[in-house]
Amino acid sequence: MNIDEFWDKFITEYPIYQDASYTAWQFGVDATDLAELVTQGIKTATTSGLAFYIEEEGPLPKVNDLSIVLDAQDHPVCIIKNTKVYQVPFCEVSEKHAYKEGEGSRTLTYWRNVHRDFFIPEYASINQTFDEDQIMVCEEFECLFTK
Repeated sequence: MNIDEFWDKFITEYPIYQDASYTAWQFGVDATDLAELVTQGIKTATTSGLAFYIEEEGPLPKVNDLSIVLDAQDHPVCIIKNTKVYQVPFCEVSEKHAYKEGEGSRTLTYWRNVHRDFFIPEYASINQTFDEDQIMVCEEFECLFTK
């Protein structure tokens, strides 16, 4: 099923959203596995670097934004709705947020290690150096619909 068909199926079941807009995207690493964690209700948060929104001149996520989460092959897996969005330095991301990300051991230590490993080359790709004072955009969400 392609993205448009998936959205049409969603609004058939949830007509309240028929005039809503959405974005479609993959999680940065292990897109298929992370999308599956969302459908299982384990992953209810994600984090991205503010620098990338600035670099791409893209809009920041907001509460109530709808997103179609894609797997590694760009197939739609689920639709999420943001329930909370906030910014915080990397070094101040909380243990609670790390747990909500649902990855690995769900500890802050695990979260910091894997996200540091992810962000170092990502920041380098936009000619910036990652450090733990970089501002992160933290999103919490609920899964509204799965395939």
